[in-house]
Amino acid sequence: MKTLFERDLNKLKAEIESYQDERNIWRTEKGIANSAGNLCLHLIGNLNSYIGAEIGKTGYVRNRAGEFALKDIPRTELIKQIDDSIGVVSEALDRLTEKNIDDEYPMLVFEKKTTYVFFLVHLTTHLAYHLGQINYHRRLIDVA
Repeated sequence: MKTLFERDLNKLKAEIESYQDERNIWRTEKGIANSAGNLCLHLIGNLNSYIGAEIGKTGYVRNRAGEFALKDIPRTELIKQIDDSIGVVSEALDRLTEKNIDDEYPMLVFEKKTTYVFFLVHLTTHLAYHLGQINYHRRLIDVA
C-alpha cells in the first residue's frame, strides 16, 4: 500500500513540475472548476489528515476550505509540501502491520465504520482520481 502512495505522490510532483508556465498551475477555464494547484493542496490536506494525523499522530490540523481558496502558492512550495507528505505517509503507514490493518479505522468518514485497509484503498483511488484530473488540466491549460 505504501508503494502505491509513494508512486502516485511522486507522479503528482512530476505533474506539478511539468507545467511549462508556473502561472498555469492556478488557472481555470470554462468547465474546469479547480486548478491543479488547488487539487494538489486538496490531496496534501487529505493525506496529511487521514493518514498523517489519524494513523501517524502528527497533530496535523486540516484547513479543507483553504485547499480550494488559496491561490498562487509557488511551485517550489507545492513540491516541498508533496515531499513532506511522502515522508508523513511513509512513516504513518509503517505503524500498520498485517495484524492491525484489518482493525477499525478510528474515524467515522462514511456512513458506517470501515477498516484501515478499506479506507486506505479509498484514499489511493481518491489520489489517483485527482492525479488524473491534474494531468488532464496540464495538457489542456499549459499548451505552448
